[in-house]
Amino acid sequence: MNRQQIPVVVLAGFLGSGKTTLLNHLLHHSGGSRIGAIVNDFGSIEIDAMSVAGQLGDSTVSLGNGCLCCAVDASELDEYLERLARPSAGIDVIVIEASGLAEPQELVKMLLASENPYIVYGGLVEVVDAAEFDATRERHPEVNRHLGIADLVVVNKADRVPGEERERVLGVVRGLAKRAAVVAASYGRVDVELFFDRAPVGERVGQLSFDDLREDDHDGHDGQGHDDHGEHDGHLHSAYESLAFTSDVPMGPRPLMALLDSRPEGLYRIKGYVDFGTADPRNRYEVHAVGRFLRFYPQPWQPGEPRLTQLVLIGSGVDVPALEKKLEACREYAPQAADERSMWGVLRYVQEPEEEQEAAEDPTAV
Repeated sequence: MNRQQIPVVVLAGFLGSGKTTLLNHLLHHSGGSRIGAIVNDFGSIEIDAMSVAGQLGDSTVSLGNGCLCCAVDASELDEYLERLARPSAGIDVIVIEASGLAEPQELVKMLLASENPYIVYGGLVEVVDAAEFDATRERHPEVNRHLGIADLVVVNKADRVPGEERERVLGVVRGLAKRAAVVAASYGRVDVELFFDRAPVGERVGQLSFDDLREDDHDGHDGQGHDDHGEHDGHLHSAYESLAFTSDVPMGPRPLMALLDSRPEGLYRIKGYVDFGTADPRNRYEVHAVGRFLRFYPQPWQPGEPRLTQLVLIGSGVDVPALEKKLEACREYAPQAADERSMWGVLRYVQEPEEEQEAAEDPTAV
């Protein structure tokens, strides 16, 4: 790939769960990253707070904080993805806020089937109301299925539920969400690094900004360090764990794929570059994983470029020391002679556009 693809995140949840509040939080705390937000009802967004510059309506508008938003119907989705994803728009991430009664699986299928070369699936985020969780399941039994295909679940309004009840709800959600990362939050305040990398204001960087990800949040807004699992300013915040892994020793394709194919529950995002050494001496492999979705993109090594593996892994409830130990075990300290068959597991996830259509038939498959 010659340029970074733009991750497209689907933000779903039933009416009243807090999707719009969460989206506003992302818009206000995006740092230098530009967000393209596609929403069903623009009127529910805090227009005044975002200092809109331009005409309000069903067309694209520029916002004073460097974001772009569109108010669209589902039938217009492809058109707006095309407009937001064009290189001249300068968008870093696109968030689709689904209608409260939308079927998220259909949106995921649409994204996986897209032939737009500038976008990549960024995950299905399901928002649930902790205080109304049982009542929501009773009214909408399909929430169980939605949670089952989610990549990240935000249990919002957790501050409104007593501690023991909150843990019960979180336990039920984790059981329904299978391998998804599950985080508790109040007022939609989640760590934006779970969705995308914040770029320093005024500086344009690619999606993979390792140094930014390791920095603590010093902006005075709702973020917290990677190891903060407590409360801040009296309100609950979602917490996450991250691991930055670097190796100057090539990674073994077979052990690394064994690890990725069985990655632990709660591991939401993986990104970076992998050096497979003699297995493919010509290319480094950019890796993009969100939930159960995984893609590799081979890129030629540049002359004089240090041959390193650099990975950032992000999740919730992840045993970071154990994960780091497993990655260490993937290093090829005594690489064998080149064996093209060793790359077969990797090449399964190097997909051509026409293969994306087949993947769309099962959005939960890696």
